[in-house]
Order: sequence, then C-alpha cells, then structure tokens
Amino acid sequence: MATRSVAKFLSQLALGATLTSAAFSAFAGATLDRVESSKQLVVTVSAKWPPHAFLNDKNELAGFDIDVANDIAKRLGVKVKFETPDFKLVTGGHWQGRWDLAVFSITPTVARARMLDFPAIYYYSKYVFVVHKDSTAKTPEDLKNVTFGVEGDTTADDYMHHALQIDAKSMPAYKYLDFTPKMVTYKSSLLPFEDLRLGNNVRLGAIIAEEQTADAAIKSGYPVKIIPNATAFWEPVAIVTDKGDDAFDKKIAGIVDSMKKDGTLKKISEKWYGADYTQPNM
Repeated sequence: MATRSVAKFLSQLALGATLTSAAFSAFAGATLDRVESSKQLVVTVSAKWPPHAFLNDKNELAGFDIDVANDIAKRLGVKVKFETPDFKLVTGGHWQGRWDLAVFSITPTVARARMLDFPAIYYYSKYVFVVHKDSTAKTPEDLKNVTFGVEGDTTADDYMHHALQIDAKSMPAYKYLDFTPKMVTYKSSLLPFEDLRLGNNVRLGAIIAEEQTADAAIKSGYPVKIIPNATAFWEPVAIVTDKGDDAFDKKIAGIVDSMKKDGTLKKISEKWYGADYTQPNM
C-alpha cells in the first residue's frame, strides 16, 4: 500500500508540474495570443504632447507615436485601437489585459523596469535648455540665478535633481549642471512654455525640455529659443509592454528592428521632427 501511495503521489506531482508548466506557457503568450485572435492591437498613447501624439484639427490622433503604432500594427497584420489613459496608470504596470502596447514616449528607468518590459528602443530624446527670446544667456552656466520650469515626475525632473536612473545600455554619456537652480514643476510638458512666453524672468528664466517639444513650440509662435550647443542629455525612449509575455516582446522587438533597417522609422522621425532621432546624434 505504501509503495502504491508513493507511486500515486509521484504521478500526481508530475501531472501538477505539467499543468503548471502549461498554464505558465499560456500566460507567457497571453498578449500575443489575444492580439492575433482579436486582430486588434490596443495601444496607449498621449493625446496632448505634440509632435509625439496629439489631436489634430480634425480631432484625430496624429504624431510620431501614432504613425509608429500604426506601422507596428500593420506588420502584425492587425488593426489599432488607441486609448489615452493617464501616463501614471500606464507606467504603473499591472495592465491586466486592458492594453497590449504603449507607444507613449516612455523612458526605461530602473523603477519602471520593475513593472514593465521595454522590448525596443525606437527613438532618442534630446533635452535642451530653452529661454525667452529676450534672454541674453549663451550657456547653461548663465542660468545660475534664474528659475527653471520642468515637467514633474519625468527624466528632466530627475536630471535637475541629479537623480537620473535610466535602464538602457544605449544611454549616451551626460553630465549634470554644476549648480542647483530654483525650480518649478508642472503637470505637463507644455505648461512651462506658457509661463516662459510671458517674458524673460517674469515667472521663469529657463526650461529644460525635449528639443522636439521646444521646436514645436517655436514653430507655433512661442517667443522662446534654444541655447545652442548645450545638450543636457540624450535619453533612449522605448516601446513598452506589461510584464509576462516574452513571445510578444520578441515579436515587437523584431518589428521595430525591421522598421529601423528598412528606413521606415527614420522617415517617420523626419516627417514629424524634421530630423532623424532614431539614433543619438552627439
């Protein structure tokens, strides 16, 4: 009886291990299976961050991230469904199947890597120093006594606090400012520009922002300018997935790699930014 009980126990144990393995495999491919069966890719994007993603005059989503997401879906053979949740909801992870992909101009950081996967870097953001057109500042060192504006809870905010923790091997070298300026944080990337446009040192004396965002503001008529030859840092920006599906991550990584190799990603960058940001141009 004891021998039979042991044999039965071992048999059940082996069956349980097999079922657990099968369940894990099913979970590991859940996102890819869902996308392929539904023929739909649910992508989170911003709706108010031009030229990355925004609502155009026709109230349609447009921008760099939108074109990238559409091309990824095309190569997957599916249609896109865009959603525009709060940025913090997306970067908090635990999507529970609500979304499949984030093309949200998200930087891979050490903290975010605990909750999310970053299967592919698709462009680089160049952070620059922006001042009012009447400013006489020529270098970042000329900004020691002015108040900076920066979007809060971003890598620009981290940079100003000497606390960048970007989780990517392709992060180019950078150096912090050698002074600690006064700083005001904002809830979006465009709000600092609204205060800077009021005049030099009226509310702000400088902004640290993406070059792409600054260029878009200048083209839109904001009375600001970029301090030349003064890059704060280049940051890699990633396509983002929720944790748990290696097969989906590999699929997305392969697609983005093919978009780089055939020049598609470069064309989309040049269309929206007027320059190739798919590689850091030091």
